[in-house]
Amino acid sequence: MSDDLSSPLSEVQDPELARLGAAPGKDLSPAARRALEEAAARREAEAAASLPAEQGGRDGPEPTRFGDWERKGVAVDF
Repeated sequence: MSDDLSSPLSEVQDPELARLGAAPGKDLSPAARRALEEAAARREAEAAASLPAEQGGRDGPEPTRFGDWERKGVAVDF
């Protein structure tokens, strides 16, 4: 009897579904799979956005404090 209860839990889940955060032992519809993929993409984008800002980069220090401004390859000296 315990074998019947433990068999669904012991099934090996697809690694792709596990990466997306799907519940083990559940069949997913195409819409549910798309929703999980979109959520995973949002989590990855949020993690990438939380990286520290580049020091001295294009969007670094305030350009008017240093006397020049560069956008789209055109430098304008104030």
